[in-house]
Amino acid sequence: MKWKQTIMGAISSVLLVGMLLSGCSASEGKSGDKENAAKTADKTITLTLGCYSTIKDEIEEIIPIFQKQWKEKTGQTVQFHESYQGSGAQALNVINGFEADIVALSLEGDIQKIVKSGLITHDWKKDPYKGIVTKSIVALGVREGNPKHIDDWSDLTKKGVQVLFPDPKTSGGAKWDINAIYGAGLKISEETKGQKDEVAAKNLLRSIYQNVASLDKSGEESMSTFDKGIGDVIVTYENELLSRIQQGKHYEIVIPRYTTSIENPVALVDKYVDQHGTRKVAEAFLQFLFSKEAQEIFAKHGFRPVEPSVAQQYKEKYKEPEGLFTTDYLGGWEKVNETIYGPGGVWEQVVSGR
Repeated sequence: MKWKQTIMGAISSVLLVGMLLSGCSASEGKSGDKENAAKTADKTITLTLGCYSTIKDEIEEIIPIFQKQWKEKTGQTVQFHESYQGSGAQALNVINGFEADIVALSLEGDIQKIVKSGLITHDWKKDPYKGIVTKSIVALGVREGNPKHIDDWSDLTKKGVQVLFPDPKTSGGAKWDINAIYGAGLKISEETKGQKDEVAAKNLLRSIYQNVASLDKSGEESMSTFDKGIGDVIVTYENELLSRIQQGKHYEIVIPRYTTSIENPVALVDKYVDQHGTRKVAEAFLQFLFSKEAQEIFAKHGFRPVEPSVAQQYKEKYKEPEGLFTTDYLGGWEKVNETIYGPGGVWEQVVSGR
C-alpha cells in the first residue's frame, strides 16, 4: 500500500502548494494590484489605423504628438500600425478581416458599410462633430498659368483637354468628385430651366468622363499621376492641391461656380478594439483628432478644420464658395449610392455609354 501513500502524499503536496500560492496572492491585496497595474501601464500597446490615402501626411504628423502626451499621462508606449488606401478599398479590407481599431475614411457611406457588417456597433455620429473630422471642397487643379483656360466644369468637356479623377469603385474621393460634377449639372439646369434636370446632369458627367485620361485607384494615386505631367486638369480635394503647392508644385486652383462640400468621417471599430483590448487608447486617439493641436495640423495642410476656434483662425484662408452644396442636395448618401453608384446607376450608364 506504500504506492497509494506515495500518490496521496504527492497530491497533498500539490494541493498544499496551490493553497500557499493562493494565500500569497490573496495576502498581496491592493499592493499586488498596484504592482500589476504598473506593469500593464508600462507595456507597449499597438493601435491599428485603416485610413484613406489622402490623409496620410497629416496622420503621420499627428501620431508623435499623441504618443508623447499619452506616454506622459499613462506611462504607456503606443505603437501605430497604419494602412493607407482608397477609401472604398479600405472599407472592404476592414470588412474582410483587416483588424483596424480606428477607420478614417473619405465618406460616410464607407463607414456605413462597416456598420452594416456588424463591426461598428455604437452610434459613431453621436458627438458634436457628427463623426466628421475634416472638411474640404472639390476643386480643379491646373498647370501653372492655366494654359487650357479652365474656369468651370464646361471647360472640362472641350476637345483636347485631358482630365484626371480616380475610380469610384475604389476611391471615396472619386465619389466626391463625381457628386460635384453631377450636382453642378443639376444646379445649372435649375438656373436655366427652373428645375433639376437629371438627364442634363448625367450628360455633363458623360462629356467630362470622355476626356478622362486615367482612372486611378485613389485620390493620392490620381495626384501622383498629375505630378508626373499627365493631364491638363485634375478634379480633386482642395486640400490636396494646397498641400502640393506648399511643397513647391506649380499648380493653380480653380474653384468651379458650383461645387460640393466634402466631409471626412472617423470612427472606432468596436469589434476589433474589444478584441485587441485597445478601447481606452483608441477612444483617446480618436478624440485627439478633434483637438486644437490636431485640427491645426489638418488646417495647415489644406483641410478645412471642424474645431470652432481653429475654423475661426483660418476663416480668411477657407472662404465658402457661393455655389457650395452638400450631399443632402443630391438626396443624401443612401440615395446617391443607389442612384449614382449602384447597379444600373448614373455612373454605370456613363461608363457604358448609355
